[in-house]
Amino acid sequence: MDIVYIRDLKVQALIGIYTWERRIRQQVNISLEMGWDNRRPAASDNIDDTLNYKAAAKFVKTLVAETDYELVETLAETIAQQLIHTMQIPWIKVTLGKPCAVTDSAEVGVCIERWAKDYPSTQKTSTT
Repeated sequence: MDIVYIRDLKVQALIGIYTWERRIRQQVNISLEMGWDNRRPAASDNIDDTLNYKAAAKFVKTLVAETDYELVETLAETIAQQLIHTMQIPWIKVTLGKPCAVTDSAEVGVCIERWAKDYPSTQKTSTT
């Protein structure tokens, strides 16, 4: 499987468990690796055949701006599920980090991998 990726997308999120975190937006860093068969776009040289990473980045920025969560785990899961559904991708790896959340660390966070089969309601169904 080929991978289309976005590294360190910086997004302002309402995220955290502490009262002060619920009052402000904090930067989160999001990296995505998305499974995609790149043979067709490589052969056609046509952007319409690609997994549009600009559209994926815009989708994630909008999703994060319109939601709030206490846990990075919940936000990462939501991003994975929504991108699999919206972009029709078979696999995704989401890395989500909160800079400076722990003293003397650059960043803490989670990394999850999901397949389309993990979200049965998002899979295409055939009509026969």
